Amino acid sequence: MSRIDRRFAALKAASRTGLIPFVTAGDPSPAHMVTLMHALAEGGADLIELGVPFSDPMADGLVIQHASERAIAKGVGIDEVLGWVTRFRQRDTETPIVLMGYLNPVEIHGYARFAQEAVQAGVDGVLLVDCPLEEAVVLQPLRAAGLQQILLAAPTTAPERMKSLCEAAEGFLYYVSFAGITGAGQLSTQDIAGRVADVRASARVPVAVGFGIRDAQSAKEIAAFADAVVIGSALVARLAGATEPDDIAGRAKDFLQPIRAALDAG
Repeated sequence: MSRIDRRFAALKAASRTGLIPFVTAGDPSPAHMVTLMHALAEGGADLIELGVPFSDPMADGLVIQHASERAIAKGVGIDEVLGWVTRFRQRDTETPIVLMGYLNPVEIHGYARFAQEAVQAGVDGVLLVDCPLEEAVVLQPLRAAGLQQILLAAPTTAPERMKSLCEAAEGFLYYVSFAGITGAGQLSTQDIAGRVADVRASARVPVAVGFGIRDAQSAKEIAAFADAVVIGSALVARLAGATEPDDIAGRAKDFLQPIRAALDAG
């Protein structure tokens, strides 16, 4: 079993909802990225989603766009991101790590090279927003190396395509709670609860819900019908501007711990 599969199996056995924080790799401080990653795990993260900075995102709102811009301006790219994962793995060999981003940086790096280096670093999966299932043959070198491809589904996904996604999903299926970008809109749990229930009934893997989750209350509402919650923009905004390692770690833990407590309280 992969680290992702083991973690979700343990969550299911304990009747717990997974907590998946997203942060942009290299923001707010490249020098303290590994400190931030450990703080996320210590704050209650079950899986860490690392955003690979990219200049032309299509799914990210302004908060994450600006975080990517700041990281790129500081020279952050795939090599730096994989280096941080390698260092993180020196202390933490169990927390799964998924790289979230876009196809262009991976293609430039080289699919086979990226796959080999990512696995060696300790990456467990990739979520590439602009590589739909229908074109995923280009990611075969990644899957062959052992990386799980995390697929996206949304309220606008047609039934037949949803069936294909549920059959092909690896690790977990990421359900986008509304049609829009990260950090935007108002989350309506009543609108999506039934849809997520249908997806969970068909999917071979757990279903994580993201987009629009901002705090402990919204996370708890989603936890009533999801296997995991993903929270990104609100966390990235909380971290923005921090420069010292203790401040970065403190902000991350202070943000995640109430959410973790709310999920565990049921």
